[in-house]
Amino acid sequence: MANLMLHQGSSSVDREELGNVLTPPATHSWQPIAHEHLLHTTEQQLSRFNFHTTGESHGLSRNGSRYFGLLEIGEPDSDRDYQTVIGVRNSHDKTFPAGICVGTCVMVCDNLCFSGEITLARKHTRFILRDLPDLVRDAISGFTQLRVDQHNRIEAYKSKRVSDRKVHDLIIRAIDAKIIPVTKVPGVLSEWREPSHNEFTDHGRSLWRLHNSFSESWKGGNLNRLPRRSQRLHQLLDQVCGFQLGV
Repeated sequence: MANLMLHQGSSSVDREELGNVLTPPATHSWQPIAHEHLLHTTEQQLSRFNFHTTGESHGLSRNGSRYFGLLEIGEPDSDRDYQTVIGVRNSHDKTFPAGICVGTCVMVCDNLCFSGEITLARKHTRFILRDLPDLVRDAISGFTQLRVDQHNRIEAYKSKRVSDRKVHDLIIRAIDAKIIPVTKVPGVLSEWREPSHNEFTDHGRSLWRLHNSFSESWKGGNLNRLPRRSQRLHQLLDQVCGFQLGV
């Protein structure tokens, strides 16, 4: 996971560097929390639900004011070609609230995509430090179902074949939905026609192949925007294969 954090203006850091980031002083209405504190609280609650991490990666941007961390979660099924990840993000410049999201990392290429995001309800407001453990616990309590949903979604994508004409239509719709900018279209088409990784041809001209064409194009982009883009992509592709969460 070492390369996942090297996105626009972002630098990969270790635990010690993360702990050295100073947290701004609170105001009457705004209570920032330390990046390390959010990470530690998340790990504590994961442990309570018997999840264990097998890898991690952390990145900072904007002089340490924005943080995005990734935790790989151990999988009982070692035959899967992707790994479940949990994203943890926080800001000290009021750009976005503290949040946790669950997603997948494709092992062959480190493509990252998120299936759902849970923003901590109280944001950076008064008493967030007091309430943080319960907020994180409530967020993680839904991860088991999210992991099941994501596995079922990927299997549905792998079994759904799509034509070039359909792919072209979906790329235009992806631009309209702000999943990708126009400048990324050549890259997505190139990956669809001739994937960089042979593994994506295993299921033929499938929706999974197209999914990875999009996620490959996101590399080098803004990681903080990735959860929202991922969710929009899933909404678009779910319609194609008739996938419904929880079904």
